[in-house]
Amino acid sequence: MHIAVIGTGYVGLVTGACFAEFGVEVTCVDVDENKIEGLKNGIIPIYEPGLDTIVEKNFKAGRLHFTTDIRSAVETALVVFLAVGTPPKADGSPDMSYYQQAAKDIAEAMNGYKVLVTKSTVPVGTGKWLREFVSSNQNIETDFGVASNPEFLREGAAIEDFMRPDRVVIGSNEEHAIAIMKDLYRPLYLIETPIVITSLEAAELIKYASNAFLATKITFINEVANLCDAIGCDVHDVARGMGMDNRIGKKFLHPGPGYGGSCFPKDTRALTTVADQFGVETLIVDAVIEANERQRDAMIPKIESLIGGFEGKQIGVLGLSFKPETDDMRESPAVEIINLMVSKGATVKAYDPVAMEEAKHILPDIGYAENEYDAIAGADALVIVTEWNQFRALDMEKVRSLLKSPKIADLRNIYEPGDMREMGFEYVGVGR
Repeated sequence: MHIAVIGTGYVGLVTGACFAEFGVEVTCVDVDENKIEGLKNGIIPIYEPGLDTIVEKNFKAGRLHFTTDIRSAVETALVVFLAVGTPPKADGSPDMSYYQQAAKDIAEAMNGYKVLVTKSTVPVGTGKWLREFVSSNQNIETDFGVASNPEFLREGAAIEDFMRPDRVVIGSNEEHAIAIMKDLYRPLYLIETPIVITSLEAAELIKYASNAFLATKITFINEVANLCDAIGCDVHDVARGMGMDNRIGKKFLHPGPGYGGSCFPKDTRALTTVADQFGVETLIVDAVIEANERQRDAMIPKIESLIGGFEGKQIGVLGLSFKPETDDMRESPAVEIINLMVSKGATVKAYDPVAMEEAKHILPDIGYAENEYDAIAGADALVIVTEWNQFRALDMEKVRSLLKSPKIADLRNIYEPGDMREMGFEYVGVGR
């Protein structure tokens, strides 16, 4: 089977590379000539563990192709995935302009039956719109199918999530399109991956609803952590006791400075926008969005209580990306926390294993360290914002000797408070 993937961002590139790994003939398309030339030369525009290996392997094998020529890619493909960006506009609704342009280019290139698949996270009703839009923009009247196949890829674990997913959702109102999509995902039948068949609209809503629910779990345990701080108990005990209930589950019950990234903030806002359009209230999701914004602000008093005010203080920050194993700085809590500390008179020197080049565009006025210990040297306090594995076993004797005063604000709870205090540190966590 030949497929085309329009857009070589995070979702498009992972999707194309992984389908090629399954033995499918894949052509990835992008309007950015520099990105396409880079991919042909093995330059991966995003950081995702294992992706470079899969891209190189399948490109050399001739199964994975890169081009700016959307017409040639569409003409040879049976399935065309739309994986172009849908960034949020000022009101929280997704910007569909890139999507519309891609749909127009596809319509004009169609030369026979295709299944057009929405892979980007798009508003409910996009599949219906896509059918009408493509039909009215075809140069040659051609039959086609429309399907929704939302992605559930975690940054930092995207390859595993694609190869061994919890489920594959295929939304369509057309049996022929569903049959082709099921055939495309046939390699996953061997590991008995559940294939969920729904209507177009249900598939579109599943992605928004899933991310909004996960964001709600994170926000809920953050509020419980704030209550634990006030009461004087350990949120880890509370989360463990809650998570043993199978109806709740233990995942995403890890408190911190709030969620970030390219999905949760965008998708929660987009869900409320969609609901507004249909005249439905989303009181829970609205509250989640507000509480998450407040959670970042709530980290500042924790740090301030350690150092007695930010004016003239130097802060060593470990972690800049919104989560480990990615260089994604979008909506990262580190950005707001650092900006707030700087606005209160602090100077900041930060270190992140992979995100510093990206961070320099967003946080140009702070210092950047060569390693974790360089960030700590001479600082009035250490603030851990992202839980990279290499920060989990720091040489604490060395940390204490490098710090101007032995003070740690661990915003990801990766160390045990009792252990830190026994070693002579003033330590604060979140809900501990």
